[in-house]
Amino acid sequence: MSSTPNVRRYKNLTTLTHRLRSDVNDHHCVLLYAYNRTGKTRLSMEFKNRGKRTNRGTSDTLYFNAFTEDLFVWDNDLAGDLNRRLMINKDSAFLNGLTELALDEAIAGYLSSYADFDFDIDYDEWVVSFRNGDDERIKISRGEERIFIWCMFMAICERVVDGHPSYEWVKYLYIDDPVSSLDDNNAIAVACDLAALIRKASTRRGADGEPAPLKTVLSSHHALFFNVMCNELGRRGEGQEKLKTRRYFLHRPDSHGVFTIRATGDTPHFHHVAILAELRKHAQTGTLYTYHFNALRSVLEKIASFFGHQDLRSCLVGLQDEALYNRALNLLSHGRYAINEPVEMVDDNKELFRKILSDVLDRFQFALPDIAPETGEMRDNT
Repeated sequence: MSSTPNVRRYKNLTTLTHRLRSDVNDHHCVLLYAYNRTGKTRLSMEFKNRGKRTNRGTSDTLYFNAFTEDLFVWDNDLAGDLNRRLMINKDSAFLNGLTELALDEAIAGYLSSYADFDFDIDYDEWVVSFRNGDDERIKISRGEERIFIWCMFMAICERVVDGHPSYEWVKYLYIDDPVSSLDDNNAIAVACDLAALIRKASTRRGADGEPAPLKTVLSSHHALFFNVMCNELGRRGEGQEKLKTRRYFLHRPDSHGVFTIRATGDTPHFHHVAILAELRKHAQTGTLYTYHFNALRSVLEKIASFFGHQDLRSCLVGLQDEALYNRALNLLSHGRYAINEPVEMVDDNKELFRKILSDVLDRFQFALPDIAPETGEMRDNT
């Protein structure tokens, strides 16, 4: 496998975090696209922990990730089945200024863009209850719960940008996968709101009036969300300065803790090509699982959309086995395949998968990257 000059290898999360902190200090925002199970959540925590080690135990990072969501736990009132409440862990630094900031109005302002329910926060008992019209103490869905927590995070970030004393310690925002449970419309809305906040954070000034920009690292596996973020942060409105951003494709070639990053520059669609490279690697090695059909279908749908078509079949038009390929992608990519317990394809389906992928790659002539070069072929950034 040939060497790829702009792919860099990091032997563990510690060395990768050192690189990210260096990059974000020189830029307003670093954006990472990575598949699920790459280690994005662990990376966000290592980034936070490095700040604490550097600052002798004082954190410098306000983060949103799976740990943030774990600060909220349901009490479903199993005995009475009436008083359902979301309990808040008040001991987290994330909630330092919650009682002082009167965030209800700011949270409601964001929430109204995404959902149609209302909420009440009891700051004495540290619980949240939800209502919708005449229905009180309702149980909201997992996606609705996640968007409520996200809206609280956004409201707190506003106060951070405004320089509230409770959050003077925050120098960095680290946001990992805020849209995992959202539909595409809400994912786009979240991206637009977040881009506006990041832009405002980049122009923050301190109490002395001097520039004190708040730096942001964002990681996501959500292709649409990532593209919208890249596009929104890449735009420069009238009277606005251009944001300095870095964009990376983050990859873990194997299970040994090594990470690679590839700078994607001004090509936010690179990760679609990277997915094709990943699928080609699996096709060549024979390690094909049923969920790889889902991945291939997803990429073809995005390619079709990029060319202005509504159906992935536009990617197959003219291929010798067009009808067979279309039927296979429709039938074999709708199963509920668990990535944590993958099921290997049967031999016939492996061969069919290889043929579809090969014909598509031949047709479009993608310049696929070497996203996982061999250890000896990459620079070891230690």
